[in-house]
Amino acid sequence: MQTEARMGVVVEGGQRGLSSGHGSVSVDKLSKQKQQMLQNHSQIGTMSHLLAGGVAGALSKTCTAPLARLTILFQVQGMHSDGAALRKASIWHEASRIVNEEGFRAFWKGNLVTIAHRLPYSSVNFYAYEQYKKQLLQVIPGLQSRGENMGADACLHFLGGGLAGITAASATYPLDLVRTRLAAQTNVIYYRGIWHALQTICREEGVLGLYKGLGATLLGVGPSIAISFSVYETLRSFWQSQRPRDSTVLVSLACGSLSGIASSTATFPLDLVRRRKQLEGVGGRARVYTTGLFGIFRHIIQTEGFRGMYRGILPEYYKVVPGVGICFMTYETLKMLLADVSTSL
Repeated sequence: MQTEARMGVVVEGGQRGLSSGHGSVSVDKLSKQKQQMLQNHSQIGTMSHLLAGGVAGALSKTCTAPLARLTILFQVQGMHSDGAALRKASIWHEASRIVNEEGFRAFWKGNLVTIAHRLPYSSVNFYAYEQYKKQLLQVIPGLQSRGENMGADACLHFLGGGLAGITAASATYPLDLVRTRLAAQTNVIYYRGIWHALQTICREEGVLGLYKGLGATLLGVGPSIAISFSVYETLRSFWQSQRPRDSTVLVSLACGSLSGIASSTATFPLDLVRRRKQLEGVGGRARVYTTGLFGIFRHIIQTEGFRGMYRGILPEYYKVVPGVGICFMTYETLKMLLADVSTSL
């Protein structure tokens, strides 16, 4: 996200370069280019923001779908597996089982509903983030100093990202639940597709069944997106201030990958609980967890140990490093392309 805060850091660096008398022409030219880029990005309309965010999310999810499915399968293993089975679990063993029993295409099981979920989710997420930043600047007086105060910048990105994540997750949650249930199916196919899953859940569990696990989701997605956006923006701003000539695509990819690692590490236990809540009662199975959120945490630690809270974190890392990087890189690239198109029209 090209923000005024990041551009302010670069321009200030350019002013210092001018006063020292070294490379004044090139630095001034670079500052003008950055300012022009910011001006172009400000001309992007609502539909362009939504399109860039949606395509970025769908592309990144499709590229990392096999690892996403492995993550889900590991996260839900502790619900109906004994200790011996859990100790034997490994990424290679589970991947081999999928290929042998379900075929290679099974790695993308549920990817259609993933795209159907990710397109609106990512669109709303990125667009809401940009809008919340503007609103927060007007509502919270201390944030007007962004560009000069790194703490104000971080606070703005954290609050904006958290609110955007909650908004996007709430708006698209039923599709997220269906995606999880389709991806968690192995040999027994209970749900035949998106619409069949939606109808079956409503019939067997009621309409509220489509929002099973929403509390844990909002509790996790708010901090997750907040950390992701704030780490991404902070790293990108620092990188551009130190190396303003580096490729925008490279910077977005690297900073996006690091932000994904940070957010996943901090919020993975909540994501694990969310997945398990989403799978409660599937196919008429008995409920495993009869307590609230903290009771589920206690149950997992007692039965699987503290490591159980991070079951599936390894494929999650393998997924988020390229996935979040691709998402931010695609978003930034599409914004630049759409800005160029809008200025040429």
